[in-house]
Amino acid sequence: MSVKDMKGRKVLIVEDERRIARFLQMELEHEGCTAAVEDNGSRACERLAREEYDIVLLDVMLPGLDGFSVCRKVREFSQVPIIMLTARDDIEDKVQGLDIGADDYITKPFATPELLARMRVVLRRQAAASGSDGSEEVLSIKRLCMYLARHEVMVGDVHVELTKKEYDLLEYMMRNKRTVLSRDQILSNVWGYDYMGDTNVVDVYIRYLRQKLDDKFGEKYIHTMRGVGYVIKE
Repeated sequence: MSVKDMKGRKVLIVEDERRIARFLQMELEHEGCTAAVEDNGSRACERLAREEYDIVLLDVMLPGLDGFSVCRKVREFSQVPIIMLTARDDIEDKVQGLDIGADDYITKPFATPELLARMRVVLRRQAAASGSDGSEEVLSIKRLCMYLARHEVMVGDVHVELTKKEYDLLEYMMRNKRTVLSRDQILSNVWGYDYMGDTNVVDVYIRYLRQKLDDKFGEKYIHTMRGVGYVIKE
């Protein structure tokens, strides 16, 4: 199934505001999706543990468990794509959601075409990670390997623990290895085209990666091209 086509996609909407949940359900069903609704965070976790979905639309403010807790628990057993939906536009909330495993974050109110576009991007990213033929895709340079289907990073035989955003940044750079990437390119592709926070976030996360890769293993992976950007190369 092409990720340009939403038909047949199984979506779980975790939203306790009935009007919003019903609106999303109708819009997604109009696109050919199968859309189920759950209004409680605890029950959503139980449902995701026993049922298969292609993608989850997850509100932050929920009874039972809040959206952040739901996301964190689901990531213990599943890599199902999660887009967080919230009326809260605080940058710290967005960073928290992405770091604990959400794939994207959209603030209410939003236009349906934008939500559908974001869903397609997330699904396309997942399809690329798993490999179109069902085999595992591996990105590598020197001793560093990313096993995308397993969401695992190894240097030699040592496992490297990364946050969600560190992993996304490394994946983007590994997919574009030997290509110098500007801060704007990295922000657009890793944080999203509408990111309104401090552009220094790129430098901060590059530093985090260097601490976990270059410094820890004594090998130079991430290079700075002064006045241009960053590149991963031999």
